[in-house]
Amino acid sequence: MKKRMLALLMSALLGLSVLAGCSQTEEASGDLLAQIQERGEIVIATEGTWAPWTYHDENDELVGYDIEVAKAVAEKLGVTATFVEGEWEGLLSGVESGRYDIMANGVDIDDARREKYDFSVPYAYNRVAILVRGDNEDIQSFEDLEGKTTANTLQSTYAVMAEEYGATVTAVDDLNQTIQLLLSGRIDATLNSEVTANDYMTAQPDADIKIAAVSEDATQVAIPMRKGEETATLRAAIDEALNELSEEGVLTELSEKYFGIDISQAE
Repeated sequence: MKKRMLALLMSALLGLSVLAGCSQTEEASGDLLAQIQERGEIVIATEGTWAPWTYHDENDELVGYDIEVAKAVAEKLGVTATFVEGEWEGLLSGVESGRYDIMANGVDIDDARREKYDFSVPYAYNRVAILVRGDNEDIQSFEDLEGKTTANTLQSTYAVMAEEYGATVTAVDDLNQTIQLLLSGRIDATLNSEVTANDYMTAQPDADIKIAAVSEDATQVAIPMRKGEETATLRAAIDEALNELSEEGVLTELSEKYFGIDISQAE
């Protein structure tokens, strides 16, 4: 009788253990941070063609402000950063579908994106510049974009902004293609990050382009991730990591390294 009772007790305990294990597995499966930490890597979408945010250096190594910030965040989470490069149009949709865990690519927060994605706290503040050819005197403000032609990756902040000011936007894949269209006269202007514009003109001093105007307000750059309860702990962990990196001066150091100025703090 005692043996039977002991067997039943062991069976019950085993059942409770299995149920507990199942519960933990189900909890982990619905928790993106737990999944990331279990596999030991966080998959990060990025273009790799947008200096100085995310690009390849002379040794073909993927570098940039976004890349180093993402690596630092991954280190805080205790995992490895794995980058997957692609064209802008597919990166955000890849985050939404779960192909990528997050995206690090100078993504501005706006109302339309907030409806589809959750965002971390900002890790950069970015003003928008209008680039034109050196001989262009017609465009000196954002209001002058009315009726003009521009080029940007579709669904980017810059394309949306250009359309809001009345410009017709041509779809492109990257900044180099945009500049080619501008220099050839096929478009009147293009909108882009002020620091990206300055970086390009520094790297290409002979390029016949100039900044015609810069926005007064800065946009907030943050890390987007899938919207939903399963990302809540991941978002909280990334926020904590970014706040620590800011307090430690790491964001300022990386910003000054890649941009020459500190855009990691709100003015």
